[in-house]
Amino acid sequence: MGKITYATMSADDPALHEAYEEGLAAATEQVGQTYPLLINGEKRYTDETYTERSPIDSELVVGIYSQAGDDDVDDAVAAAGAYQAEWEATPWQDRVAIVRRAAEIMDEETPILAGFLSLEIGKTRLEALGDVSEAVAFANYYCDRLEESGGLERAMGQYGVGDVNHSVLRPWGVWAVISPFNFPMALVASPTSAALLTGNTVVLKPSNTGALGSVLLADIFFRAGLPAGALQVIPGGDEAGDRLAHSDDVDGVTFTGSYDVGMYLYRTVASSRPKPVVCEMGGKNPAVVTASADLELAAEGVMRAAFGLSGQKCSANSRVYVERPAFKDFVDLLTQKTAEIEVGDPRNKEVFLGPVIDQDAVDRFRSAVEAVREAGGEVLSGGEVVTEGDLERGNFVEPTVVTAPQETWIWEKELFVPFVAVTAVDSLEEGIDKANDSIFGLTAGVFAGTEEEVNRFFQRIQAGVVYANRRAGSTTGAWPDIQPFGGWKGSGTSGAGSGGPWYMRSYVREQARTLIRE
Repeated sequence: MGKITYATMSADDPALHEAYEEGLAAATEQVGQTYPLLINGEKRYTDETYTERSPIDSELVVGIYSQAGDDDVDDAVAAAGAYQAEWEATPWQDRVAIVRRAAEIMDEETPILAGFLSLEIGKTRLEALGDVSEAVAFANYYCDRLEESGGLERAMGQYGVGDVNHSVLRPWGVWAVISPFNFPMALVASPTSAALLTGNTVVLKPSNTGALGSVLLADIFFRAGLPAGALQVIPGGDEAGDRLAHSDDVDGVTFTGSYDVGMYLYRTVASSRPKPVVCEMGGKNPAVVTASADLELAAEGVMRAAFGLSGQKCSANSRVYVERPAFKDFVDLLTQKTAEIEVGDPRNKEVFLGPVIDQDAVDRFRSAVEAVREAGGEVLSGGEVVTEGDLERGNFVEPTVVTAPQETWIWEKELFVPFVAVTAVDSLEEGIDKANDSIFGLTAGVFAGTEEEVNRFFQRIQAGVVYANRRAGSTTGAWPDIQPFGGWKGSGTSGAGSGGPWYMRSYVREQARTLIRE
């Protein structure tokens, strides 16, 4: 099976598709089970449950999840705390071996895991395979960095009086991971692997939509040899996440989700004592297209970034600023490519755009289209909810390209649907200014015909991940060890991108040790 990353989404490998279809068939036979909480290795079923239905077909039940109440959250944190010292004392080489084995299992089971993700999230086969492959890459990358550094301890200088000095990076303790729906494997594997490798124990609270991916990943870690006390899994609603994040006995938090929730956690979690709060809070990601750009390349890159995973990536391209001489030709190319997109059941090989996750997303889509029309803008392509035939029971909308006045709210709010707004600007500088005029700063892209223009963009753009002339996705597709993924401004709090060389630093704190030998 060929290697899949988000830069190889057009890959056409017959063996890959055959493996996926076999995995999908196996996953289809297994969905619909009831899943417990996992606390200190014990399965805990609760009276309150959440039934997750597939966005492809509301009659397909993906899973039924026990919901964590207050006592369950507290018990999970206590179990993680009770085991943390033992886990930290485990040699780092042994921790690496466990995470590496988990990565191997994920890799071996990629087809069936991808099948589950298609059913659960509505991912196309390549997006689903990519999600699993990225989870593998995250785990292996962090193992590589820990081995490369030789562990978490460094010898320091000496006074010269028989002293021995070391800098030791030690875990914070109990780490909470609150994960989103859109990447149930990758965006759980990254913080969980980093926290475990550095000696923290983890309490994982996945989104109810997307919980199956977290449950499957946890099972893989345990099969790889992870002790029960090192990882607790507690599906639940917002109340469970809030109690977990604010527990006095939680020492650090990683949250991936909306700006409003992320900023709330950032302001409140550390109010009683200092602790790290690592938040990735989405984006309103811009692309700038200059008059010198290859417009076919630019239109392809914008199309892929705007509509991949139905626009449900925090890195999705949702704003495009085009130099005026190129505007009409660019828009013609983009609308043409958009009109050619196959919308439908993502399990089918030819489909590029599957469903959005739920009815709330459909409602956001409708609201955005209505706002454009009310403001005097124009829907250039798409704009409709799809309900015909086999898609009637799913959450399907058309990929949509619009123009709208700048004061329209669709330029400011993250939508998480396949929707991109385009407008003309008089210069690259104006495009950059408008691109920067946002609370967000996650990803951004430029299409330009000269290196001088690219360098001006890179120097001035306020975003953590930036691309130039990227056909695979104008603002999307970061991959561990290639593009560290983290946001500036209202898109991130740590200043260190996941899948990059500094990410694990957020999960440890430094202790200076001095021993005097006389």
